This record gives sequence, structure tokens and C-alpha cells, in this order.
Amino acid sequence: MGAAAKGWIVIAALSGAISIAVGAFAAHGLDVSSEAGRKAREWLQTGSQYEMIHALAIVAVVALARSAAVNLPWALAAQCLFLVGSVLFPGALYALAFGGPRWLGAVAPIGGTAFILGWLSLGVAGLLKAEAD
Repeated sequence: MGAAAKGWIVIAALSGAISIAVGAFAAHGLDVSSEAGRKAREWLQTGSQYEMIHALAIVAVVALARSAAVNLPWALAAQCLFLVGSVLFPGALYALAFGGPRWLGAVAPIGGTAFILGWLSLGVAGLLKAEAD
């Protein structure tokens, strides 16, 4: 396995670990007796869910690339976009949940857009590979 693939697996593993830690904190570490606590829990759970899905997506793209099932440049683009989305979308929600400035709410859609573009890039990666076969 090449260094790049190992690096992506490490990134995905760290992202998955963060997702689990944040999700556990949302489930067990918040006082949800107030509306603010309930909103914080919702933000943390949503961010955690999206981060985990995309950590797994990064691992899946590594596997697809290693099996030569996808066009490599487009697969790399998908991985990079999944990573950007995993920092911006959940990161903005996590920051809001922990009392960050409200303007961070405007960052989440940028991360969501990166996720969408990542999935579209993965689709292109598959289409281009299929055309080459």
C-alpha cells in the first residue's frame, strides 16, 4: 500500500474517532434540560453523523482506487472534497454547539457543498473509468 493510501486511511480513522467522541459527548455529556442544550445536542449529532459517513467514504474511495475501479484524479478530488467538507460542515456545527460565534453557521453550507461536489466527483471517477474499459 502506498504512502498516499495510508495517509488517507489515517485521516479517515482520525475523522471517525472524532465523530464517535463528539457523538458520545452529545449523547452523554450535555445538559439537555434547556433549549440551548437540546440545540447543541442536535448540532453535535448532525455533525457527528456527517463526519462518520464521510470518513467511511474516504476509506471506500481508497479501496476503489486500489482496485483500479475509478479514475484516480477524480477519486483524489472526491477524497479532498470529503475532507474539506468533514472539516467545514461538522466543524461549524461543533463550534456552534460549544458557543462559537453565530457567523460560523454560514460555514456549514460551504462544507455541505464540498460533500456534494465530492460525491459528484466520485460519480465522474466511476464514469470515466467505465468509459476507459
